[in-house]
Amino acid sequence: MKIIVAVKRVVDYNVKVRVKADESGVDVANVKMSMNPFDEIAVEEAVRLKESGLASEVIAVSIGVAACQDTLRTALAMGADRAVLVQTGVEIQPLAVAKLLKALCEKEEPSIVLVGKQAIDDDANQVGQMLAALMNWPQAAFASRVLVEGNVARVAREIDGGIETVEIRLPAVITADLRLNQPRYATLPNIMKAKKKPLEIVTPEVLGVDVAPRLKVLRVTEPPKRVTGVKVLDVADLVSKLKESGVVA
Repeated sequence: MKIIVAVKRVVDYNVKVRVKADESGVDVANVKMSMNPFDEIAVEEAVRLKESGLASEVIAVSIGVAACQDTLRTALAMGADRAVLVQTGVEIQPLAVAKLLKALCEKEEPSIVLVGKQAIDDDANQVGQMLAALMNWPQAAFASRVLVEGNVARVAREIDGGIETVEIRLPAVITADLRLNQPRYATLPNIMKAKKKPLEIVTPEVLGVDVAPRLKVLRVTEPPKRVTGVKVLDVADLVSKLKESGVVA
């Protein structure tokens, strides 16, 4: 069984993002970049499936600029067998990502595609669902537990009301939620080994996919700053303050 894992290079979650002065986007100059946290969880799950003998190969895929190779090397150090970079300087939106992954799925013929449920930069939460629709495959989104038996996967998925368990036939798309696992740290020996693992570079044109953006960002602004709070002595003081501020009549 072959597994494809999609990983995205994003601003590290510990970094406080800054908006560009012209409000055209987020400033990423000299900012630490890393693998999207939900994609790390997806890589970990794919590697665990391989370690348990259920998968024969794990392929990490990333889409973007040449610097995405660093993200792929991290996935290789975690245990992926090889990597594919779809290199492009164009702004890649969810539908384009899904189409590129579809082209790679048709080439590689995986049994499972694992992706993070969303990326922390755009929070789109669309790629997994779009890919499943394009491939006409079953999907299990927001997975918190995955059990594979033969050509069937039993997935516990997080929903608003609790945990829902679904059974899907492979091939299928699974999106990883936060509680699926705890990703491992890449050890130094594995980081060194990752440098020798194969990393293929292709372009959207080679895959026959048009990645031209369909959406245009008009403006990016920071959220409004929170006003300083005040302490009140009792309920009467609270009501008085609310009246003064015009919140209540």
